[in-house]
Amino acid sequence: MAQAGYKQFCPVAMAAEILCTRWTMVLLREMVVGTTRFNDLRRGVPRMSPALLSTRLKELEEAGVLERKPLRSEKGVFEYHLTNAGKDLYPVIEALGMWGQKWIESSLSLKNLDPSLLMWDMRRNLNPTPLPRARTVVQFLYSDLPVSKSQWWLVIEPDGEVDLCWSDPGFEIDLYITTDLRTMTAIWMGLSTIESQSDKLELIGSRDIASTMHLWLGLSPFAKQKKLVA
Repeated sequence: MAQAGYKQFCPVAMAAEILCTRWTMVLLREMVVGTTRFNDLRRGVPRMSPALLSTRLKELEEAGVLERKPLRSEKGVFEYHLTNAGKDLYPVIEALGMWGQKWIESSLSLKNLDPSLLMWDMRRNLNPTPLPRARTVVQFLYSDLPVSKSQWWLVIEPDGEVDLCWSDPGFEIDLYITTDLRTMTAIWMGLSTIESQSDKLELIGSRDIASTMHLWLGLSPFAKQKKLVA
């Protein structure tokens, strides 16, 4: 690794030299949930520059945390997969997230609003089981954002595949959801609920899909952790 290091034999210090550089733990958060492609990793860390992402991936590869594999079906395309050492970091990432959910003030978390990250995480965690066995399209409109960032579409296919669209996919909309970004982020993080924020949510369209929103909306994996700091 390029940094000077702690120059201590302690395993915590040695591990920190690999894991505690800027963006590394956030990048690993994306990888432990199964993200393997460069562009998909970028969507999970939208504020991380492509150059720094490339650097961190190379460093983690050199440290034996991940390996780069060519994709046979697409020439010149590579995927990044965790090694056994990398997979062992899952409980570390989970524990760190649970600690943050439990002890970091909600107001601090909700200062870091990002619609692209929120929608990408919602896409990844969405539960298609309660939805109709047909293509379902849900449009989110964030009324407090500029037009260029206010509209997002989730397209759920009959086989359960979920796509996130930044522009109108051209399909009939089954449910329109209008709210503000802070409200939707708080719901996704488990800091509030759809029921408690009903006055800030406008749902237009299929009553069945709207009534089961609390079931299909994929929340943060850390939402189950009770927060001890308001």
